[in-house]
Amino acid sequence: MIDDAAPRVPPPHEIIIVPPPEHEDRTALLQQCFQVRVDVFVHEQGFPVEVEVDEHDPTATHWLLRLVPSLKPIGTIRAHRVDLVGNSYYKLTRLVVLKEYRHYKFGGNLVLGLHDWVKDDARKSGMVDFVKVVCHSQAVRANSGGAVAFYRKFRYEEEGDLFDEDGEPHQKMVVRLSLSE
Repeated sequence: MIDDAAPRVPPPHEIIIVPPPEHEDRTALLQQCFQVRVDVFVHEQGFPVEVEVDEHDPTATHWLLRLVPSLKPIGTIRAHRVDLVGNSYYKLTRLVVLKEYRHYKFGGNLVLGLHDWVKDDARKSGMVDFVKVVCHSQAVRANSGGAVAFYRKFRYEEEGDLFDEDGEPHQKMVVRLSLSE
C-alpha cells in the first residue's frame, strides 16, 4: 500500500523562461506552453478553445515547466504588465500543471519563479517599495481546496466579489511583493 501522505520526490525537471519574440526558439517553446494549457483548460476542464490563446500571448512572459532529459512539457504560467495611469501591476495568468504531476507541488515553483521575475522587472522599470500582482483565480473548479486556497499560500488576498470569466466563477486576488527583499 502506498502512503499518500509520504513526501514524493519530484522527477528531474527545469523551469525555463520562454525567450522574447525575436528569439528563434520562441515559437516552438510557446507552442509547448499552449499545448499544456489546452490539455488542462480545454480537454480536462472544458473551457472553450477559442478563449485559450488570447491577445496577451504574443507579448507576455511565459514560463515552461518540463521534465529532463526528455523535455516533456508538463506545466506553464505567464505574466504581463498592465500600465494604467497611477496603477501599474503585473497579471499572473494561465497557470497549469498536467494532472499526473500536480502532487509534486510544481505549481508553487512556477508562481515563485514568476514572483522573482516580476520583482526584478519592476526594479528595472523604476518601481520602488512594492509591486502588485493580480490574478483571477478559479473559485470552485480546482481540487484540494480550490485555486483560491492555493494562491493564499503565496499571500494573495481576495479583492471584490466573485465574477464570471469564461462561464466559471472567478475571484480577483492580489499580492503586494516587497522590492526591498
